[in-house]
Amino acid sequence: MRRTPQHVAVIGAGFAGLAAALRLARAGARVTVLDALDGPGGKAALGMTAFSSGPTVVTMPQVFRALHARLDLPAPELSAARPTTTYHAPGGRLFAPEALHVAGSLEPTLAQLSRTEGRRYAALLASSRRMYLDAQDTFLFAPPPGPARLARYALTRGRRAAPLSPLHRHVRSGPFMTPFWLRFATYLGADPYRAPAVLHNIAWVELGYGVWHLRGGLLDLARTLHAQAEALGVRFEFGTRVTSLSAHGGLILGAHTSQGAFAADAWVSAADRALTLSWLGSAEKPTPRGVSGFALQLQLSEDRGQAHHIFWPAEYAREWRDIRAGRLPRDPTLYLHLDGTRAFLLVNAPPDPGVTDRPEEYGAWLLARVQKRLRETPGGPLPVAEWRALSPAEYARTAKGGALYGRAPHGLTGSLRPGWQLPHARNLVQVGGTVHPGGGVPLSVLSGWNGAGQLLGLTFDDLDGRQVPQGTEVWPFGL
Repeated sequence: MRRTPQHVAVIGAGFAGLAAALRLARAGARVTVLDALDGPGGKAALGMTAFSSGPTVVTMPQVFRALHARLDLPAPELSAARPTTTYHAPGGRLFAPEALHVAGSLEPTLAQLSRTEGRRYAALLASSRRMYLDAQDTFLFAPPPGPARLARYALTRGRRAAPLSPLHRHVRSGPFMTPFWLRFATYLGADPYRAPAVLHNIAWVELGYGVWHLRGGLLDLARTLHAQAEALGVRFEFGTRVTSLSAHGGLILGAHTSQGAFAADAWVSAADRALTLSWLGSAEKPTPRGVSGFALQLQLSEDRGQAHHIFWPAEYAREWRDIRAGRLPRDPTLYLHLDGTRAFLLVNAPPDPGVTDRPEEYGAWLLARVQKRLRETPGGPLPVAEWRALSPAEYARTAKGGALYGRAPHGLTGSLRPGWQLPHARNLVQVGGTVHPGGGVPLSVLSGWNGAGQLLGLTFDDLDGRQVPQGTEVWPFGL
């Protein structure tokens, strides 16, 4: 086991950075966290104060429970979303699938589909489950794989992941259901028409294990982790933007920031990997950046409950042609999350901070568009009292180009996330959503927790990620 560094600096107070700081502090290190924002939470802290800039739903509930247990915190309050999401097609058709291990059966979902659609749904769900289970021991709940483990996966289980097929061909299911399956690839920032079939495994996480409401939302979770870190002696330096890292002899000696210079024995960067490389005077291999977002935070004048809606455009492929052309979609998919008196509306956008210099104008257009679609629903339009737009320029405060998950996971090699080591920086580990095991809060937590653990020579901890229902089991009541 390596000697614990006396002082470790963590760059970034998003979920990966908070998890890293907590594991380091519990192991006895003195920890300082540097973050350009004014508080913890990373992307979740953008926009309105005390208003998470994202949905309050999460996946992989076991990871959150395990993290709280490791930190001796009370278990988080999680409740299953039923249905996971309600999908609205133009013309009024609805589809509201139930997660298999929440409902305990596919029947509530299949009853909403034609016989042909139902057979295809069951087959693609089984395919997604197989891909996920085949990949988890190599790409999720283990350290970053080396060449030998990658070769072993490719020669055995990888053959079942349709390696020669693009995602859009693998999930072809007709005009109504094909977009349903394609959209899961956007969870890693992919253009679904350029993504490899292996990203189909993402669908199982939601459709098998479910979507969960987290009481208080992600911003409250960030504040809970921040408070626990402070209780362990972690020092936070908010409003501190890193501008460069000083290296000598393969070691990072210090950081130049907007608040002066900082020194430490070891480093964890929970920032976008591309930003870390730029601070070292290097650059990522030129590859397309993943998708960004354009969002609206909506304050409502009355409680509208908890729900997650997706409103399909007339032509899903057109949205992605617009994004490839570098423009905001003219007919985007509308992702709407309701949580009491708050709502969050998100559309896909190009990873370009300069895509619009009039975000309020596009935001007003989006709001009118979703209100029009809501007139077709029982609840009707939202009683919006106040709203704020978050454009790719806002997301660029935490990621290069505003890309939510780093480089685009296109092609077989593009879908592999980089590991935690960077060349010529022996005392630094890179963690977060732009590296192994991937984007999204549970995977970012796993990355930060275990990347920091690797820095200390600790055993990999899967945070109970494999502890999930089997066969026809359902999640235990009260999870």
